[in-house]
Amino acid sequence: FIMMKLNKKYIFLLLALSSILFSLPWFSHFSGIILFIAFIPLLIIERLYYENRDHNKSVPVLLYSTVVFIIWNISDIYWIKNSTFFGAVAAVVIGSFLMAMAFWFFHISHRKLGHGAGYFSLIAYWTTFEFIYLKSENLSFPWLSLGNGFAGDIKLIQWYEFTGSTGATPWVLIINILLFIVIWEYIQKGSIRNRIKELVLVILVIIIPLTYSIIRFQTYQEGTDTKEFVILQPNIDPYEEKFVEMPMDEQMQILLQLADSMTDAETDYIVGPETALNDNIWENSLGWNKSILSLKQFISSHPRLKIVIGLTSMYEYGKDETPAPMARKFQGTDGYYSVHNASIQVDSSDNYQIYHKSKLVVGVEKVPFPWVLDHMEKFIIKLGGTTRGYTPQPERSTLNDINSNTKIGTPICYESVYGEFVTGFVKKGANILAIVTNDGWWGDTPGYKQLLSFASLRAIETRRSIARSANTGISCFINQKGEILQATDYWVPAVIKGELSTNEEITFYVKHGDFLSRIFSFFGIITILYTIVASLIANKKNKV
Repeated sequence: FIMMKLNKKYIFLLLALSSILFSLPWFSHFSGIILFIAFIPLLIIERLYYENRDHNKSVPVLLYSTVVFIIWNISDIYWIKNSTFFGAVAAVVIGSFLMAMAFWFFHISHRKLGHGAGYFSLIAYWTTFEFIYLKSENLSFPWLSLGNGFAGDIKLIQWYEFTGSTGATPWVLIINILLFIVIWEYIQKGSIRNRIKELVLVILVIIIPLTYSIIRFQTYQEGTDTKEFVILQPNIDPYEEKFVEMPMDEQMQILLQLADSMTDAETDYIVGPETALNDNIWENSLGWNKSILSLKQFISSHPRLKIVIGLTSMYEYGKDETPAPMARKFQGTDGYYSVHNASIQVDSSDNYQIYHKSKLVVGVEKVPFPWVLDHMEKFIIKLGGTTRGYTPQPERSTLNDINSNTKIGTPICYESVYGEFVTGFVKKGANILAIVTNDGWWGDTPGYKQLLSFASLRAIETRRSIARSANTGISCFINQKGEILQATDYWVPAVIKGELSTNEEITFYVKHGDFLSRIFSFFGIITILYTIVASLIANKKNKV
């Protein structure tokens, strides 16, 4: 094996193997445990170049790793093209580039700092890359963060209640590095006698979290305070019907027929999907909107009922109000208004509570780098577009029952990808979550299944029960252990009923968020600086 050195035939086999191992966990039939070995083929290639560093530059490592990460990204997020081809290309290119840069920086640090600091830099750089991609305001798309690969392994990741899904990144990398060290020792010497310490350590790093998770899963008990939910899945085609041909009156009839088939005197909540209401709804005059009046009429027969449902709404700013940065101007006047992807709670009172979606999809619901594109506004408008998207809400808020302590947090579609973001609802008092979404944009692809599985991570991280309503996709209940219950079929109208437990307890992750990512990002910066200093010192010595 060592004699193969840098033989390209073997390198391409290793690249193919690594690409496959990275891609599989995002498909529902495979486990995230595969990620424990996904980096190893790449680490073998990197080590070969490290051992021959006097005769080989670092650039081939960048190129080879880029190949792996492009294949991984295309394999798992190709379905974005069904909604936006440009968005799919951008997501693949940006994600692959950032991954490759993190791996390349590791290789450079490895060359300059040796094995110990070098392999530590991989953990620091990769965690930093994920954290930047997670928090970036204009480029964020953390779909392939390593922790998301375990979304189908809920019995093994109950410890996410402490670290969130981002805590799995250093975990996976440590396991890969330790296993690689053991394998490399065996490749070189045909024995692992000198690496027993690393072998024992990797076993402990794997077994301890998994053992805790299995015990926690078996022993976790939910509270006895329950609420009855009815979840609607109207299944209205977003491309051909919902926003094009089908009148809102007809859509409302479908929603109310589904609701009426399951709702009774014991029902506390009905949950409807994202943008279920979209008939020119002005928040300044909600009580006069035809769709809202239809819901109010339905509630009149069920006084204890609350309806939580998605809508597209608009808000007109008064003369004394300062428009939000994303506000639009009325044509021919000095007035401004904002457009929102929102959720609303309608009940027997005249108090309408609204939450505006805040984590917007880049390129679809918001334009990246608006300070640049705003200067192109006149040109873009001439082409039929706009430099303004939806207006977000700065802070999370909840939809509250005035007759009880129930507070519903409503992550809207893409928002459910972001763990620390969702904890914002819980910090505001949410004791149940209701995810409203429309997954039909991507067709019958892995996309809607992946988004559904991420909701299980949010349930574990926050220990909040979830009612998930999808216009098209999969609607379901999710308990506080992340189990998906009563999942509907894809692309069929459906309605389900069940009970969800409230929970007032705050998990460690809700309190502290992505603390591990912040810690390792700090070390990432320190390691980069250390690498630069070491390079300068080495260059100075070489000149002398």
